Amino acid sequence: MASSSIDSVPGRFEVKATASDHFSWLRTRLSIERTMMSWVRTASALIGFGFTIVQFFDRMQQMPGAAAAYFPHAPRYLGLSLIFCGVMALVISIWEYHWGLRYLWGGNFAVIAGVTREGKQTPLLAVAILLACIGTFAFFAVVLRLAKRLRRET
Repeated sequence: MASSSIDSVPGRFEVKATASDHFSWLRTRLSIERTMMSWVRTASALIGFGFTIVQFFDRMQQMPGAAAAYFPHAPRYLGLSLIFCGVMALVISIWEYHWGLRYLWGGNFAVIAGVTREGKQTPLLAVAILLACIGTFAFFAVVLRLAKRLRRET
């Protein structure tokens, strides 16, 4: 019984230091970046839209002559849910991004990377972390404002 080349390699894949494998590695690395950028875009839209819903309906309820809402706190809960979903999407995508990069730089793939880890850093991770902090701040700002309003009403 002849053994295959996969049986002789301790890893899952046979990695050769060729130009085509290097460019395949680069395409995979860039696809991880694009995926993370998509998550950042989606999360910023969720956070921004959630905060906007809270602010819009809060201002609308304070307008003179506006009818009282049937569920006055529903927009806040919807806004808080959207903000929370945006922050959680960022946390999960940061973890996935970090895991993907660690996988690409580890094991046999380091041979075909062509650059060092320190040589190829993007600001994407910093932007995602900053946006997660902003989203967390927005979430707690809405929660504290809601708590303050509920205390005034009682």
